[in-house]
Amino acid sequence: MTIPKFVYVRIGTGTDRADNTNVDNLVFTVPAANVGDGSSIAGTGGDLTAGRVTARVTGNNGTIAFSSTTLGALNNGAGDTISWSQMAVAVTANTSATALAHPTLVDGATTSINLSPTSGTKVTNLDARWTFSYLNQNIVAAGTYGGVNTQNGRVTYAVSMP
Repeated sequence: MTIPKFVYVRIGTGTDRADNTNVDNLVFTVPAANVGDGSSIAGTGGDLTAGRVTARVTGNNGTIAFSSTTLGALNNGAGDTISWSQMAVAVTANTSATALAHPTLVDGATTSINLSPTSGTKVTNLDARWTFSYLNQNIVAAGTYGGVNTQNGRVTYAVSMP
């Protein structure tokens, strides 16, 4: 019997272990009375709604490098920006005993974490529910920041395994 090595990542809408092309759009709308007051702003959208997405990484050949990449700070197309550091990600368990951690979001860079396999095996099977929120800590210029494939509004996730 031959078992091939594989690695799989799913973020958001999709079917596990299938080729999914959907891109979930999370939207954060700040009420005028709350601009820059530090109140956390919940999102809408995602596969679980309310700014939440399902995340899963599975592999069978040892430690997996898991990364997130942004092209730069979110911008509104008029020269104003909001740093990705203003986005918080709350991680809660989904079906795995250990929740899948979220790599730190940074402007115009890639960050990576190592996911260790289950003790005594080479198998990694982690998932989580990630809830995103906007920290709203600064008064910023009016506008729509980011978007699907526009104004640096997309985070790309990747995995690699030996």
